[in-house]
Parts: sequence; structure tokens; C-alpha cells
Amino acid sequence: MIINHQPIRSTGTEVPRVGTTLLELCVVLTLACALLAIALPRLRTTSDRAAARSAIQETSALFSLARRASITRRAGVSVLIDTAGGTVLVRSGSVMIASRGLHARYGVRITSSRDSMSYDPRGLGFGAANLSVVARRGKSAETLFVSRLGRTRH
Repeated sequence: MIINHQPIRSTGTEVPRVGTTLLELCVVLTLACALLAIALPRLRTTSDRAAARSAIQETSALFSLARRASITRRAGVSVLIDTAGGTVLVRSGSVMIASRGLHARYGVRITSSRDSMSYDPRGLGFGAANLSVVARRGKSAETLFVSRLGRTRH
């Protein structure tokens, strides 16, 4: 195969065009802003949903920890829910087993049907009523249900 190379003839008045024009930059920026305006609310909703779900999963893990601790320690263990501070505490008498600041960590507001739940040394819930914990952020909300026997469902 033979390649024929011919020199490019230039008259000297042509200026090579490099770069983009201001109009092209404006069009690209306008399109990028429009796409961002469409995507941003969905990203915020997804972020709120993930934060609420994570807070409820962590609360469920704390209830499971309290139940296991009551069985292994053979002592009563309480889960205290501070809705004003957005924290959940696990205590056995005066001993703090675990503490989680859900508001500080996930930015959620916590509401609860009761302020605490206790487990007896057998790991059964102590008291006569079920408990529900709701974590809210933005328009998203997740709920954790704890039966009076101490089982969790979310």
C-alpha cells in the first residue's frame, strides 16, 4: 500500500480555530443547569429516605443488642429513647451499654409511642404495650415496631 503525502498549501491568511465559542459554553452550561434542577430534588429525597432507613436499622440493632445483653447478663436491660435529643440509650442498671445520637448522625427527628422499653433476664419485653419508633427526615419516614415480647419489625 502506497500513501501519497501531499503538502497542505496555505495562503498565510488562515488562522486555525482552536477552542470553543462563548455561545457554545453558554448552551452547555444552560443544559447542565437544567439537568441539575431536575435531578437535585430526587437526590434529596433519596438521601432523606436512606438516612431515615439507616436510623431505624440502627435503632433495631440497639433493641437486639439490649435483648442479647439481658440474656447474657441475666439482668434487666432498658432501651431509653430521648426524642428531644434524638438519641437512643441501652442501659443495664447504672451501666451504659450503648448510646447512639441518631439526630447528630443522620439528621432525623425521632418520635416514639413510649419513652423506654425494658427486657427481663430471659430476653422478653417487660410491660404490657407495644412500642413504635418513627424516624423522619424531610418527607421520608421509617417506622420500627417492637412487640411487647421484644421482637422488632421494620
